[in-house]
Amino acid sequence: MSQPTPLKRAISLPMLVLYGLGTTIGAGIYALVGELAGISGYLAPMAFLIASLLAGITALSFAELSSRFPWAAGAALYTREGFGSERFSTLVGLLVVSAGLVSSAALVNAFAGYLNQLIDPWIELDRVTIVLLATLFLGLFAAWGIMQSILITAAMTLLGIAGLITIIYVGHGALADLSTEWPKLIPTADFTSWGFIFAGSLLAFYAFIGFEDMVDVAEEVKDVKRNLPLAILLTLGITTVFYMLIMTIAVLSMPPETLAQSSAPMALLYQFHTGEDAKFISLIGLLAIVNGVLIQMIMASRVLYGLSSRGQLPALLSRVHPKTQTPLFATAFSIGGVVILAIVGRLGSLAELTSIIMLIVFSLVNLSLWRIKQRQPHNEGNINLPSWISLLAFIASSAFVILEVTHFFFK
Repeated sequence: MSQPTPLKRAISLPMLVLYGLGTTIGAGIYALVGELAGISGYLAPMAFLIASLLAGITALSFAELSSRFPWAAGAALYTREGFGSERFSTLVGLLVVSAGLVSSAALVNAFAGYLNQLIDPWIELDRVTIVLLATLFLGLFAAWGIMQSILITAAMTLLGIAGLITIIYVGHGALADLSTEWPKLIPTADFTSWGFIFAGSLLAFYAFIGFEDMVDVAEEVKDVKRNLPLAILLTLGITTVFYMLIMTIAVLSMPPETLAQSSAPMALLYQFHTGEDAKFISLIGLLAIVNGVLIQMIMASRVLYGLSSRGQLPALLSRVHPKTQTPLFATAFSIGGVVILAIVGRLGSLAELTSIIMLIVFSLVNLSLWRIKQRQPHNEGNINLPSWISLLAFIASSAFVILEVTHFFFK
């Protein structure tokens, strides 16, 4: 009997960091600046800071777990090790897949807004048409091969970063107003201010989702026990710096309600500060958002593959094509899910739903690490955090789950 075709171990540390940045930068800045400004107003930078702290303590848990268990289907695998239940592990894995598909659907909708802004006034395409064509096109790249996909995502990530640097450069003059305008960015002691911050941080948290995707390609990473934890922490640190700078520049440049009304807020910022046409920024925004879609689809397919390869889902999903060395059936399932969700949903709601799902997953992963550390406190030769960090991350994530669910269903 022939051995099943393995995944190709081809991803280096720089490529992995670019892979992580590709999904966080595309999802967070280019898609959600306007939405967040509409929710939190001038307190939007503080909302980003709160979200980054929550993501940061969970990222530490993922970093240690990825060094302990360097295989695909990360969160599902971690909860299986923590709770010892195959069924519970499968449920967590399906939650992660759902989050990836919902996130991709949110980004495809953001892509439609940027594309119509770019091609206006020549033509305006129907949103459903854009969703279908874009998702199928990206799905073909995901099926083509992991190295090809990583190279494409790396190139688009670099363009996305170049776009952010451009916005920071042309808008850096707004930071000079901090000396007089900083009180607007600081919450007062009343509940209303903090309500705006927490409501915004729930949406802003979506912008940091991405580091957990990195663990799902663990079986394709070189020197995985060293490179994967390091890449997770580097990705989150770089992302936080960019987000805080961009969001601060945005709310100091124009009223938050103006940002909230724009379907392409980064292009609006560029045009405001330069007086020039913003087609270039719109194009970069398109590529950054598309990048996030591609990465999320790859992640979802790898989780399905990982669960299937361990007998937790039908064997068909773990079949790897001998030529492309990618799980084609799992990729096809991901493509179909994104199309359906993107057509029926809208950007803000899909982003919030993604946050709810991932906060639940993060809570369970943090608790799993705490339980694992009670049994096996030492992680020899690799990252080894104090157990109280994973417990604190569990408590914080669980609290945000309650806040998120309350806000999502009763807003």
